[in-house]
Amino acid sequence: MPIPGPALQARIEPNATAPELIRNFCIIAHIDHGKSTLADRMLQLTGVVEPRAMRAQYLDRMDIERERGITIKSQAVRMPWQVDDEAYALNMIDTPGHVDFTYEVSRSLAACEGAVLLVDAAQGIEAQTLANLYLAMENDLEIIPVLNKIDLPAAQPEKYAEEIGNLVGVDPSEVLKVSGKTGEGVEALLDRIVQRIPAPVGDAGAPARAMIFDSVYDIYRGVVTYVRVVDGSLNPRERIAMMSTGATHELLEIGVISPEPIPTKGIGVGEVGYLITGVKDVRQSKVGDTVTNSAKPAKEALGGYEDPKPMVFSGLYPIDGSDYPVLREALDKLKLNDAALNYEPETSVALGFGFRVGFLGLLHLEIVRERLEREFNLDLISTAPNVIYDVDLEDRTTVRVTNPSEFPGGKIREVREPVVRATILTPSEFVGTVMGLCTDRRGTMLGMDYLSEDRVELRYTLPLAEIVFDFFDQLKSRTRGYASLDYEPTGDQAADLVKVDILLQGDKVDAFSAIVHKDKAYDYGVQMTAKLKELIPRQQFEVPIQAAVGARVIARETIRAIRKDVLAKCYGGDISRKRKLLEKQKEGKKRMKTIGSVEVPKDAFIAALSSDSAGKDAKEKKK
Repeated sequence: MPIPGPALQARIEPNATAPELIRNFCIIAHIDHGKSTLADRMLQLTGVVEPRAMRAQYLDRMDIERERGITIKSQAVRMPWQVDDEAYALNMIDTPGHVDFTYEVSRSLAACEGAVLLVDAAQGIEAQTLANLYLAMENDLEIIPVLNKIDLPAAQPEKYAEEIGNLVGVDPSEVLKVSGKTGEGVEALLDRIVQRIPAPVGDAGAPARAMIFDSVYDIYRGVVTYVRVVDGSLNPRERIAMMSTGATHELLEIGVISPEPIPTKGIGVGEVGYLITGVKDVRQSKVGDTVTNSAKPAKEALGGYEDPKPMVFSGLYPIDGSDYPVLREALDKLKLNDAALNYEPETSVALGFGFRVGFLGLLHLEIVRERLEREFNLDLISTAPNVIYDVDLEDRTTVRVTNPSEFPGGKIREVREPVVRATILTPSEFVGTVMGLCTDRRGTMLGMDYLSEDRVELRYTLPLAEIVFDFFDQLKSRTRGYASLDYEPTGDQAADLVKVDILLQGDKVDAFSAIVHKDKAYDYGVQMTAKLKELIPRQQFEVPIQAAVGARVIARETIRAIRKDVLAKCYGGDISRKRKLLEKQKEGKKRMKTIGSVEVPKDAFIAALSSDSAGKDAKEKKK
């Protein structure tokens, strides 16, 4: 029986909640399998959100999340639930489903004892379902398999219950069937969470130890830190210390999220809550750090998280150079909210001052750029994304290249590129198409398994550079949207890679350089020169656009000069007079070409470095 809203404050008081009455769990699933909708029903059933305040995707706080219908940030919420006259406190974390945000999922799993594995009853197990399940198993979590969307006409609950049962190792009859939309089966799921997920274990009398699993920046209150208490307890007005930095602060406020912040008298073993110290410096609260009492500090810190390794690098530059300090401050604040973000300053001859930013994937890049533009009112240019390469030179030195402009000249012994192990789940009718796509992208097949009569799992080793651009789009279009992809880094391999430079009037433009496979260098050169010819306005003199590998030009386009009609005033008369005027104009053009410089407008940079659709928009603007 759910507890009504008015009783909430009494139930929330952590001093009244013993560790054996706490259940910490998260919801994991493939993208678009209904995690946020199921979380909405749980919030309604437990009474923590009043009916008049309820809205779809309640825990998705950002506009981008609501517009795109995806979860980007994990959100923790505390809910009361009563079983057999015993009041329990359920700490739920709603996690993202996209492969780019796996780091968010891994941090959530470390703060829980159990996980609800959610599978769409109309689509079955997909690639990210498997990836998240393996992550949960690595953390020794109790897994509760659940089929969602059983109200859909296309749902096949019996078929997919057997599939999940075989995967998790349970009887298909134990797989719960729920509908996040109608609320059917959600009460039984909450009861199962209380029965199956173990209570948190910790020493209440030991010095306080709490793991920071997330942080956000509040413009009025400073850094808000989210923690999971493992040992001891944290109370208001006591001094706390961060064990990695040694910084000490006074706890101004402590409480739980239910789902709005509710201040409490403290939080104890196994509880999840938030801390506010009034600190404005975003570097003071590091995800993975351990919080302890500064008067009675713990001897050992808790095991933190592995630092995420950026998979894709791109340069971010403000269109207005005076916005550089604003961009730096914005990245600092976003880093607090997104621990997977890495960045360092860099300069470009063409674009000025900016930052080289590391991302976990293309969607991560797109989301970060959109958040910077929306939340901090910035106009940005992002350079073409690229991965890290290790270049071995003849003198046995190794250069790490994160930007094509860093690619060394001279004699190169070997270039190594990162590779990933990709898992693709697809209907059996598209196996040939998917194999063809992977072969085109220099993939090596590792194996193939039939999960059922009509669903196949393909495993490939692929160069990361081949999948960060449009591989996912191509996979979806070739399989009519049915295939799903997950990948994880597996090291590097030697490859025949070259740097393609774009030259305007003989001068290299570093922003357009790219590192590509030797077989695709010509295609890239032809494509980029043709695009720039359309985007750069005509000058008073002829401008050659060239693509070159080293000293060898592999493609060329020419922007014709704007010619002034110098013969307009010559009517009749001797031909030698006309010839004299044309020769004079020719000399002037030649002189102009030697002293003139080609100005590339910002619109051309934006269009050339972004997708084809953005390029078309810029061309329309130019016209």
